[in-house]
Amino acid sequence: MAATDAVVAFRENRLLSALPDVDRQRLLPHLEPVRTALKQILYAPNEPVAQVYFPLNGVVSLMTIMDDGSAIEVATVGNEGMIGLPVFLGAGSMPGQALSQIPGDALQMTAEAFAAAVHSGGALQQVLQRYTQGLLNQIAQSAACNRLHPMTERCARWLLMTHDRVREDEFALTHEFLSQMLGVRRATVTVAVGALQQAGVIRSRWGHITIFDRAGLENASCECYRIIRAEYDRLLG
Repeated sequence: MAATDAVVAFRENRLLSALPDVDRQRLLPHLEPVRTALKQILYAPNEPVAQVYFPLNGVVSLMTIMDDGSAIEVATVGNEGMIGLPVFLGAGSMPGQALSQIPGDALQMTAEAFAAAVHSGGALQQVLQRYTQGLLNQIAQSAACNRLHPMTERCARWLLMTHDRVREDEFALTHEFLSQMLGVRRATVTVAVGALQQAGVIRSRWGHITIFDRAGLENASCECYRIIRAEYDRLLG
C-alpha cells in the first residue's frame, strides 16, 4: 500500500486512527486494501478466523445462527472497529458468523500477522481492549433495545448506526434484509420503514434507503443510539 493511501485509510478507521503513528507503521506492511461484497462471509461458525478486517466505509453484521438455519444480528461493525476479535481474544473461532451487509472498503491482514502484532506489545492491545468494551456495550444495549423499545425506534437506531458507518445518505438495503437484521417479520419492518418515510426522515425505494432528515431520524430513535455512539466516542476518541 502506498504511504499516502495508507494515511487516508488509517484515518477512515477509528480504531486504527486511535493508534500512535509508530504502531500504525508496524501494521502497514501487513495490510491489504480489499472490497467486501454483499453477503460475503468474513468468518464462518466454528471455523478458524483466517483474516481480520478493518472496515473503512462498509457495514458488517455479527450473526448468531440457530440449528434450524435461522439467523439474527447481535451487533454491527463499521469504521469504528474490526472484524476478527476472536483472534485478539485468543479463541481463533466462534459459533457466530460475520456477514458483509453493506459492501465497502476495508484493510485486511492475516490472523497470524495480527496476532503477532498484538503480542509484540504497544498501544494496539490497549486500543483493542477499549474497542472490545465498546462492542460489548453495543451488544448489551441492543439486547435491551430489542426487548423494550417499539420497532420504529429500533429501526431508526439501526439506520442511524448504518448512516454513521457508510457516511453516505443513500445505501442499498432491502426490507427483507433489514427484517433479518432486526429479527422480525418483513411486514413488521415495512410498517416501521413506512412510518419513518411518512414522517419525511427517510425514503425507501427499489432496495435503497435515503436519509433525508438526520435530526428527525435521531428524534425518532430511542436513547440507545445516543448511548452506543457516546460510548464509542469515549473509548476511541
